[in-house]
Amino acid sequence: MRIRDVLDRLEQFAVDVILERRYGKRAALLRVLLRGLSYLYEGIVRLRLRLYQERTLRSQPVGCLVVSIGNLSVGGTGKTPVVEKFAKALQQGGRRVAVLSRGYKSRGDPPLQTLFNKIFRPDKVKPPRVVSDGRSLLLDSRRAGDEPFMLANNLSGVRVLVDKDRVKSAVYAVKRWGVDTVILDDGFQYFPMGERLDVVLVDSQAPFGNEYLLPRGTLREPPDHIKRADIIFITKCTSSGNDVLKARIRRLNNHAEIVECKHEPLYCQHVYTDERFPLDYLKDLPVVAVSGIAAPDSFERFLKTLGAEILHSRQFADHHRYSRDEIRAVNRRASNLRAKAILTTEKDAVRFPVLATDEVKLPVIFLRVEIRIIGGRESFEECVQRICRQRPRPELIRPCEPMPVGA
Repeated sequence: MRIRDVLDRLEQFAVDVILERRYGKRAALLRVLLRGLSYLYEGIVRLRLRLYQERTLRSQPVGCLVVSIGNLSVGGTGKTPVVEKFAKALQQGGRRVAVLSRGYKSRGDPPLQTLFNKIFRPDKVKPPRVVSDGRSLLLDSRRAGDEPFMLANNLSGVRVLVDKDRVKSAVYAVKRWGVDTVILDDGFQYFPMGERLDVVLVDSQAPFGNEYLLPRGTLREPPDHIKRADIIFITKCTSSGNDVLKARIRRLNNHAEIVECKHEPLYCQHVYTDERFPLDYLKDLPVVAVSGIAAPDSFERFLKTLGAEILHSRQFADHHRYSRDEIRAVNRRASNLRAKAILTTEKDAVRFPVLATDEVKLPVIFLRVEIRIIGGRESFEECVQRICRQRPRPELIRPCEPMPVGA
């Protein structure tokens, strides 16, 4: 068994324990240990925030407008489509936009090259990785990370950069392309960046996870920290309404605009041929579902609402990078079950290996989705207009310096 497979299994076991999907003595003992660690983690989180608020640790302006889009919890809120929607809206409003990501689980330089640079070029500032210059895709999903690659693929005219130091990325984008607006992808906890508009996403189906902080739960910050948000997006909304959730949010934050939205499927697309199918294609279609995301159950419920008949589901760890053997094995299982297609998410599709058409006998299809606002549209449009009316302040641009705390 490969080391990667072992690590994936350990990660999946830990996730199952955290989400109460594993029982027994070992799981119970691990939950007690994790709960103790979560108290320590909460103390560190609150201390770090206070140090920035009291300016013991200082944020840095970057010479352009900054919109941060993030959440309180780890993954699963549908953040990438919201980033895409903001980027398109701001671009249509006349802004020159760049999206900045830390490139979670992206592949950096080879270890030997990294060591060489540290020894022989310690003073050289390495530029951020450019996934897209607004015209062309310059990196693959392995080097970019799945989310930045997906954004770059869907956002024409928007620059997408990857670096843990997003202050450096912002300064680079401003100086090289004259960018006047940057979007911090997953930036709510990134305090080194100066003044910005904070957009926070809350999943209507699991608003604050299991209410525990990491590592016992899925929260990065306590729920009361949502008071820092300027706009709150409630994602994955249904027709049942969100009055109870909105009332709780209002108790924690009485000034932010609240926008309700849902993921709306547009069409199905073949991973390997790019052929598109209408959504009716899924009606009564027997399928096998494959996903490596933070909320696989939400994806599978989504497929069922579109009429798909799920014969079997294969869930991998979040951000799992698929091997050829894994996809072949899924294909064999689907064929044995007499499925007609293999369905996955767009985020998973960019991590699928390149295969010849004769290696996969069944269609491998992902759903293309976008965000549709169903409540608070005026608040969203007013926010976009307010941003587009502002002008950047070039005099704030400073040389990029090492920051005391990273993302």
